[in-house]
Amino acid sequence: MTMKWPNGARMGVMWTFDFDAESSWLARNPENAERIGVLSQGLYGAKRAVPKLMELLAETKMPASFYIPGWVVDHHTDRCKEIRDAGFEIGHHGYSHEWADPKYPERECADFDRAAEVLDRKLGVKPRGYRPPAAEITANTIKMLTDRGYLYNTNMLDDVYPYRHLLPDGRKGPVELPTHWSIADAGYMLSSIQRPRVIQTNQHIFTIWKDEFDELYKWGGLFNLVMHPQAIGRPSRVALLRSFMEYTRKFEGVWYATGEQIADAFVAQE
Repeated sequence: MTMKWPNGARMGVMWTFDFDAESSWLARNPENAERIGVLSQGLYGAKRAVPKLMELLAETKMPASFYIPGWVVDHHTDRCKEIRDAGFEIGHHGYSHEWADPKYPERECADFDRAAEVLDRKLGVKPRGYRPPAAEITANTIKMLTDRGYLYNTNMLDDVYPYRHLLPDGRKGPVELPTHWSIADAGYMLSSIQRPRVIQTNQHIFTIWKDEFDELYKWGGLFNLVMHPQAIGRPSRVALLRSFMEYTRKFEGVWYATGEQIADAFVAQE
């Protein structure tokens, strides 16, 4: 079904940040633990990018959702506390940023529960939303979230409107807040010696995001922008995000909200 947005809004917009720091590089290749140059790309997210992004969000008075692995909470606790204290939503993003493997559901659950414990103990946060590391999801993921009472999941690529997951046993699962690789930053901005990508210009990225936003506005859909501080937090990329935020403000009826707020609005109309 389509979404009826609150207070007559035409569409919903989420600014979301996967604050992975070094965890994504460690999960991708454990040998990177000895490669401090590789890890420094992730470290930039914690060291410089998150403060600059929070400055931008404060300046523009925008809400945002930060999905943080438990490893990052353990190793960059003070920075995570700053995100919490600034009033941004903190979502669950696994512990080790390990990709879910459908052959080992118990491993996924153990990693998930470890992260939930750390988020609660160190930040006093009990997230209501989850973004799977590397956007990888299995049937176990949905059952795991349902069993633990999570409100929403956000990474599926199969729609432009929020919807409800249903389990094989008939139970209602979490609300899904879908997105797409085209409205993200990693594919355009992140590169490494081991996995090189062509780094795209701001103009190229802005055009893709703008064109998708324009059509989603006509459709009344959800624009769920997935960003990573180590990528979008580079100086010129912060300027790109500021320019894009300014562009979206030219449209009437745009509701800027956190993942939790979007999911709650879906449940209310459901």
